[in-house]
Amino acid sequence: MDYCLFVSDLHLCDSRPQITRAFISFLEKTASKAHALYILGDLFEYWAGDDSIATGTHQAIIQSLKLLTSKGVSVFFMHGNRDFLIGDDFAKATGIKILPDPSLVTLYGKPVLLSHGDALCTDDIAYQKFRSEVRNASWKTQFLNRPLKERVAYIEQLRARSEQEKSTKSMLTMDVNLQAVDNILREFKFPPLFIHGHTHRPNKHHHNIDGNVSERWVLGDWYEQGSYLTLSASGCHSHLL
Repeated sequence: MDYCLFVSDLHLCDSRPQITRAFISFLEKTASKAHALYILGDLFEYWAGDDSIATGTHQAIIQSLKLLTSKGVSVFFMHGNRDFLIGDDFAKATGIKILPDPSLVTLYGKPVLLSHGDALCTDDIAYQKFRSEVRNASWKTQFLNRPLKERVAYIEQLRARSEQEKSTKSMLTMDVNLQAVDNILREFKFPPLFIHGHTHRPNKHHHNIDGNVSERWVLGDWYEQGSYLTLSASGCHSHLL
């Protein structure tokens, strides 16, 4: 059966080796049978720059992705809010292809809109300001010119601050803004399918905009258990590992 797979928000890190093992097993047993795998952001808990590859960081994951792409499975990656510094060196090491966020692709004869999803959380004004700053090309160049250890320390501080701030934000603020969803669906001419992650609230939603119906699938995170979405000519189906 021909199908594509979608995952996001794996947040792979050394402190949760069981999830790393689960992802590598998923690549070997499930993704290897697919036509393509789409990783829609936050593959890692954080990524401080492609020069970390030389340190051996996440080497098992890099090797597993390379093995998958060498078998002919197309792997597409979209930056998340945790790993937007993944660049060309990582792509070369793994054989993945980096997609812009958002991207409109055609699968099984239908347009499918893909995004990480954080840009849709427009009610979180402080985060959107931060996102705009760190996604700036000048900021990224300056940051990547700093020593790796310094970058890692800075990111660790940001993570700690982010966790503290989350405790004071409402769940509604951290979710997607429905008007923002409507706007992006309008911008891309009402694709019948929209897939994104980021919110860690897996679900299927239906949007009826100006008489046009779009189905929005939100991908789950991998903090406690892996999950993925399959898309084939027969439609979408969600799965738990």
